Amino acid sequence: MTERVCVGAIAGAFGVKGEVRLKSFTADPTAIAGYAPLFTEDGKRSFGVTLTGVIPNGLSARLTGVRSREEAEALKGTQLFADRARLPALEDDEFYHADLIGLSVRDAGGTELGRVVSVQNHGAGDMIEVMGPGMKQSLMLPFTRAVVPTVDLAGRRLVVDLPEEI
Repeated sequence: MTERVCVGAIAGAFGVKGEVRLKSFTADPTAIAGYAPLFTEDGKRSFGVTLTGVIPNGLSARLTGVRSREEAEALKGTQLFADRARLPALEDDEFYHADLIGLSVRDAGGTELGRVVSVQNHGAGDMIEVMGPGMKQSLMLPFTRAVVPTVDLAGRRLVVDLPEEI
């Protein structure tokens, strides 16, 4: 399991005094501030977070060390990571997306289909993207108990029951 989990991203500048537009990936979007310090993916920078408001498609926030619109705009697209230890414990049937990426995907008969390359959510629930040898395009599967009855993090695998239409 990864030491840090992606909890948000900077979507650009907000205003002229260094605030950023923050997109939160947490269940409660405003909880992101409580997981600070937040780190860049490479871990070279960290930020304290003070939320300043709720705006369309996200939050406005002040990040420590960001003082101008230009500095805020330069961070656009930066993903923000929190130490796993700062995140809440999950229920038995909940998983951090970061823990699913890279897992082996097998069908009920044990045949390996590929690996999880991403987890996406476009509003209708989580989808896992699976890519395997010889596949020309990835396979998108709903991440539901019916389709993915077994998640074995210790064994680094998912077992899927492929829908008939696939």
